[in-house]
Amino acid sequence: MSEPEVLLDVRNLKKYFPVTKGFLRRVVGTVKAVDDVSFSVAAGETLGLVGESGCGKTTVAKSVLRAIEPSAGEILFRDNGQVVDIAKLEKAELKQVRRHIQLIFQDPFSSLNPRQRVRDIIGEPLLVNGVAKGKALEARVSELMDAVGLRPEYMIRYPHAFSGGQRQRIGVARALALNPKLIICDEPVSALDVSIQAQILNLLNDLQDNLGLTYLFISHDLGVVQHICDRVAVMYIGQLVELAPTQNLFQRPRHPYTEALLGASPKPHPKYRGKARILTGEIPNASFTASGCYFYARCAYRQPICADQHPALQAIDESGHHLAACHFAKELTLEGI
Repeated sequence: MSEPEVLLDVRNLKKYFPVTKGFLRRVVGTVKAVDDVSFSVAAGETLGLVGESGCGKTTVAKSVLRAIEPSAGEILFRDNGQVVDIAKLEKAELKQVRRHIQLIFQDPFSSLNPRQRVRDIIGEPLLVNGVAKGKALEARVSELMDAVGLRPEYMIRYPHAFSGGQRQRIGVARALALNPKLIICDEPVSALDVSIQAQILNLLNDLQDNLGLTYLFISHDLGVVQHICDRVAVMYIGQLVELAPTQNLFQRPRHPYTEALLGASPKPHPKYRGKARILTGEIPNASFTASGCYFYARCAYRQPICADQHPALQAIDESGHHLAACHFAKELTLEGI
């Protein structure tokens, strides 16, 4: 079988925020929120993006959507057979592309307008883009609510009448309104109870199978990522440090930071208690440019070369599908799950 075509290809993406000082707001430095990140997402695939808070995951998502302007790099998106660079599109062209890229927000409570009925919340993308109005809009909203497991007659209610899980289903329905190709899920289940998380994840899986959707899935929860993602990209201080198929990454990580993340994940078995690898040292300042590896101060396997030379993200297996930014990725035997 042929390889699926690449839907999103991010190349050398950078997003720097200026650091100002004084009354005149003089720029004295930059915070490298995203620093030379590259990855691709194939059509029909789910790519997970994981890492500590502040590592740049959401900044990557906002840059892909052009909700914030990237400082450098290319964001190539396949739109109706043509590849366009989202980073360089004009406003009118960007509006057309955004119909094919939608976002599911983290908080189902603050992401829905409490003054709007569900019909208006889900139907707003259709109205703004001139796709449907009147009875056609109501019919489409009814169809979307049924697709996400909500009763269509509830469309006249306000968000406060729904539970957290139901609100997130409304958010999913809104994201589906324009039949997008790519949906960016920014921690869509982190604010929900565990039992409700499973329902939403199963819903996302079913929608992907039925509609051929592609997901960029951002999460802190490695259990969720292992369940839903085909590949996983690990970020640290604005950079990708490992990228691999989900099973490979969880069974045999190749970067010490990935090992630490997996070790911190709760394991439902008594014999694994107390075996988590605790990271020591301080997280580097994103406004400070280190000459060596950013993970050097916290790494248990560091060598002198790590302090002087910055490791590049490179393939470490014959297939070329497992990438890691570590000088000793091929030699280290790290513990997975």
